[in-house]
Amino acid sequence: MFPSTGAGEQPLEDRLRGLILSNAAAANSQLAVPALPPHMTTASPVDQHAYLGVATTSSQTQDISSSAQPQSGRKRLNQAQRRQMNAQLSIPVDPRQAQEQYGRVSYAAANQSGFGFNSSHAFTPQGQYRPSRHYQSNRNYNQNFQPPGDLNYGYQPQQGPSHFHDSGVAASYLPESQQPQRHYNQYSQNGSYQMEPRQSQNHQQHQYQQNVASENSVSSYSRPAPQNNQLYQPSHQGAHGRGRGFNYTAEEIGKQISHLDSLIQDAVPLVGIGPVEQAEKEAFRAVIEDICKEAISQHETIDLVNPSFDVATVQLQCFGSMSSGFATKASDMDLALLTPLSIPAADNPESPIPRLLERKLLDMGYGARLLTRTRVPIIKLCQKPTSKLLADLREERAKWESGFVEEEATETVQTKSPPKTAPITTAIIKEKLLSSPELSPVEPVVSNNSLSENQLSKLKQKESQSLTDYYNTTKRLLRKLSGRDVLVSSPNLSQEEGVLLNEICKAFILGLSDGDLKSRLSSYHSIQPLFDTSVPYLQRSIHGIWIQAEGERLAMAWDNRPLTESNDRREFECLKVVEGWRLLQDKRVEDPVPYNRLLFIASEKLKHISSLRLVFLEQELHEDPFSYYKRAAKILADLTTSGTEKGQDSITPIIISHYISGISNTEMQEAMRKLVQGQTLLAKICLQHRALQLANDYAHALSKGLFEESDHSYIQQYISLLRTPINDILGNEANILLVTNIRSLPDPTSVSQNKPRDKYKDHLEFPKTDIGIQCDINFSAELALHNTLLLRCYSHSDPRVKELILFVKHWAKVRGINTPYRGTLSSYGYVLMVLHYLVNITQPFVCPNLQIVQKDPPPTLSPAEIAAQTTCKGHDVRFWRNESGILDLAKRGHLNHNKDPTGLLLRGFFEYFAQGGQMTTVPNRGFDWGRQVLSLRTQRGILTKQEKGWVGAKTVVEVTSVAAPIDLANSTHPNDNPELEKSALPEDESKAKSVKQKTIEEVKEIRHRYLFAIEDPFEVDHNVARTVTHDGIVQIRDEFRRAWRIISNIGREQREELLEPVSAKRGDGGGLQELLDLLHGRQPS
Repeated sequence: MFPSTGAGEQPLEDRLRGLILSNAAAANSQLAVPALPPHMTTASPVDQHAYLGVATTSSQTQDISSSAQPQSGRKRLNQAQRRQMNAQLSIPVDPRQAQEQYGRVSYAAANQSGFGFNSSHAFTPQGQYRPSRHYQSNRNYNQNFQPPGDLNYGYQPQQGPSHFHDSGVAASYLPESQQPQRHYNQYSQNGSYQMEPRQSQNHQQHQYQQNVASENSVSSYSRPAPQNNQLYQPSHQGAHGRGRGFNYTAEEIGKQISHLDSLIQDAVPLVGIGPVEQAEKEAFRAVIEDICKEAISQHETIDLVNPSFDVATVQLQCFGSMSSGFATKASDMDLALLTPLSIPAADNPESPIPRLLERKLLDMGYGARLLTRTRVPIIKLCQKPTSKLLADLREERAKWESGFVEEEATETVQTKSPPKTAPITTAIIKEKLLSSPELSPVEPVVSNNSLSENQLSKLKQKESQSLTDYYNTTKRLLRKLSGRDVLVSSPNLSQEEGVLLNEICKAFILGLSDGDLKSRLSSYHSIQPLFDTSVPYLQRSIHGIWIQAEGERLAMAWDNRPLTESNDRREFECLKVVEGWRLLQDKRVEDPVPYNRLLFIASEKLKHISSLRLVFLEQELHEDPFSYYKRAAKILADLTTSGTEKGQDSITPIIISHYISGISNTEMQEAMRKLVQGQTLLAKICLQHRALQLANDYAHALSKGLFEESDHSYIQQYISLLRTPINDILGNEANILLVTNIRSLPDPTSVSQNKPRDKYKDHLEFPKTDIGIQCDINFSAELALHNTLLLRCYSHSDPRVKELILFVKHWAKVRGINTPYRGTLSSYGYVLMVLHYLVNITQPFVCPNLQIVQKDPPPTLSPAEIAAQTTCKGHDVRFWRNESGILDLAKRGHLNHNKDPTGLLLRGFFEYFAQGGQMTTVPNRGFDWGRQVLSLRTQRGILTKQEKGWVGAKTVVEVTSVAAPIDLANSTHPNDNPELEKSALPEDESKAKSVKQKTIEEVKEIRHRYLFAIEDPFEVDHNVARTVTHDGIVQIRDEFRRAWRIISNIGREQREELLEPVSAKRGDGGGLQELLDLLHGRQPS
């Protein structure tokens, strides 16, 4: 492991260790001659020589003894210091060279790099795993893989066997005498691995140097050793000491593999799409393709007067999972619309083709909805929409058309006499700013008349609108004006953006409904420059202004609190918080970002003052009574002096009064005042509130037709019972039969009006079932087609690829972590995760890296074909795309030497992503979610977030011009106007006059997150996992840890199943059954 040393010399490791431990010089160092002491300076030369001889001999003896052993006065290093010293001496090595790391042999040690399962691996009749003694190696296989014969695209190998370099597919073609010799571990009959004796250090070092020289001589396609694997491993349980680490026996691993294999065999046939469903979807695709051809042909030949348009160039190709081979049952079909002769192109924001197709499909009775705020525009399409869904889609389409026409009319009026309430546009802002004098950070031009009074005067807080909702409204206005806020990760604002942001901040304060709050904020030095032009310029942030408004609202209530804190000490501490807040408001703002941080910290301290929380105790919108009660109970507990019952009696009525006054429903608030008279317990007040809310839920569910007609009488009777005083409900045995019938009915809270609306769902969302085939029509899918072919080639490389991907997709679905718009990962992301593991982590690998092996197009193709297979939209799309060649090699078993069972591969996949320590499946470390980026195209498959620049979230605001569909009823073209047909206008001018292209600006805010980073194989600046939020990454990682925990404990008693669906059952006491138990007692079993 260290450079070899000469005969008689100490090994380098021992020499370095001796230098550190003893702090002594090397053994062969020169010794200094001792100097004469003062009393010997006057002695004779003979005496001086005799003295120096004795001193020199004594010094040599002392130095030799001190170099042989540590000094007696030096304290021995403790364990932590020795570990640190060993870590400093460690050298990163290829762990595949080490066959033994720990006292107990791991499964990874027996299946090291190059040791994979082959066909002779089997399970005994008793279900125990029996590995074979004959292993095959893939050392550096990926480095020089070249397909044999005619699949080599003219590649001429070097003369002799040197180019094979010790393994791979090419090694199988070598004569036996030329193939590299192996030393394997043997598996004894008693079920334990027998390791060969460790080689000497010098022999290992010589072999290591040979391997390094061999690796330096190979081609660019190689898979280097995993990084950060050092000589010293502090714990056999990995980097964090979690889990059982390497303590798995062959019998335990065999049971795990057998169980996972059975799961795969049971699940995959039920999950994968069948040939009948695939044929039905293909027939539907052909029908939609004909409709698209007809609509586009009519637009090109009639609307654009282009009779030479070739309709045969219009294609609707299938891509995605349906084409790659990874589709599951009832999955949506992805279709790519290709119309290369259309100008502008269909994916151009100004192209009317998407809207034309949407209207055409709606007219033919299909459910169609164009989504323009997605990453690329798509049409959501369903085969058999319900009558209500079709009517809603057509109504939405009509609203869009009418809204667009009104926008056009408004712009026409503005050119003559712009009204005071006209909506502001980006062009107006730019015109005002550019027409102003030169702007500078210290002398801004504030055009109150042009911006604040006219365009921003509509920004007003409604009486019932919270500050948070008002803040969100202000942010939407800022985005509509093409502005942006100051954030930590955002680039510096331009002068135009800074002036606009300050005007928005000023309008936010002026629009507050609370006049006292407005005047207090305006008087602070941190806000005053927004209103006083004589004060030096100050850049502010709308986020900071919102925090100031919320905090100041709390601070203003300090002097009018109905209750003080529970003791004098707490009261004094809260007073200091309020005074600190007021001092912060008058602080000079140099940079809005750090100032916002200070505001946030101070505001959070104000929110933790219980007496202030009581002042603003209100039920939030869609907040259920149980959550509202928990907040009130927390305030009561904080304000109550411990051990004083009299104090509690005086405090509880005040809390109850604020609780009732804060109920959001005014009718329920009045009913509560009548029903709870004389009640002194907050818990009973809450129970009465929950009973009234349940009565409203049952009444609403009746109107929605949730219950059968025969159950209406029971429900009406129960509603009447819930609206009586709580003491009449509790323990009333006369209602036992009624309550028994109620328990058997559906849950009315599922359709409750008080339930918060799912922001990801609306009335136009397609149901999962009963609407026929569903698909997405994509207008910018050139790269997606290359991507689909790449995935299909990977699926051809080994049959286990499809099995693993289908199983992992099914697992992610049942565990609820495959919904991008809810903050988790898409199915495509999980496909890339599986491929990364099979290409870069498994040893031997299951799939070669198709973007490195034979990636260049064959030279026999035409230049146009070579260009099409080389770049697409500026991205490198080269990869080995010879499907027939890959299939042929895979069938003959020449594409890889990995014979691991699918269950073992699945085990390693979950272990790799579940923990970051040393793995037991393969000699590698787990994935580092915080620092690493999955990159399928690279040699190792791993990049760092630092080198990609993906270290912080970014918000990108895009302003695009969206085209409206051409109004055929009002359009003018030669076929409808005989006079124009006979005119002598030139052809180009005639076309220009025949069609008037109408556009409108649309603002999209795109959030790029890098909590989880997966690089797209072609679009390398695109993070496939950018939709994963903080909650999403926590959920995904928790599911991987859960899966690995279940797999590790296979064979032991456990209640969890790997494919157990996520339960949505509520267990905090706020569910329907818990409420019924509180009101009527537990149901007898």
